[in-house]
Amino acid sequence: MSASRDILTRPAAGPDRTLRYGPAADHVVDLWQPAAEPHALVVVVHGGYWRAEYDRKYTYPMCVALAAEGYAVASLEYRRAGQPGGGRPGTFEDVAAALDLLCTKSEQPVVLLGHSAGGHLAVWAALRDRVPAGGVGWLPAAPPIAGAVSLAGVLDLDAALALDLDDGAAAEFLGADRSEATLAQVDPVRLAAGGLGDRRLILLHGDADEQVPIALGHTFAAASGLPLRELPGIGHFEPVDPLSAIWPEVTRAVGELAV
Repeated sequence: MSASRDILTRPAAGPDRTLRYGPAADHVVDLWQPAAEPHALVVVVHGGYWRAEYDRKYTYPMCVALAAEGYAVASLEYRRAGQPGGGRPGTFEDVAAALDLLCTKSEQPVVLLGHSAGGHLAVWAALRDRVPAGGVGWLPAAPPIAGAVSLAGVLDLDAALALDLDDGAAAEFLGADRSEATLAQVDPVRLAAGGLGDRRLILLHGDADEQVPIALGHTFAAASGLPLRELPGIGHFEPVDPLSAIWPEVTRAVGELAV
């Protein structure tokens, strides 16, 4: 296990408190508070290819580090593929419900920070007003957030399916209906089609990422008109490791949006 991959099992201090947003066991959000008035609320959306075997616990080190830098932090859990109600549409419904609650409660700007499959979900959440009306998670106006940061996000579902990433993770997550009408509601590339103008999204992706190839980030960047910040020599796990050399790039991106 590489130094940064051990983030999946590295111990860290737990949350100050946990908030429920629904009836299921995984309808929870862990919360950390900084020592002083927070700059912003950073909502962390974990990855793990949307699968039940991965949960929010691996984000605890980064949540603790962000709180130490003066942010309020929320790490949200959601039902995942392989669990009752998980996958499409339940996962999207969970992320939308949790974020709606957090945005209502927060007195500070809200910044989404998603890793891997969580990067997909964070960007999707930031673009919910672009979901076709009546589709899963649709909002009639842009969500009340300051912006979103994607860390090695799975931002191109066509590629994730075609490459059979993580042995069929996208197919398992989406279910049998992978029609154009369905993908139009949940695929970031489709939601970004035509460009996003001044929409505040920051895309970070390592060019040595073996789990989520950087090509997926390039496809989204081309569709959205937003730049992709390539991280030379960086793999999949370094961006969520506060001990890694690239961590300052992550906090810089958060800081850019937290104003």
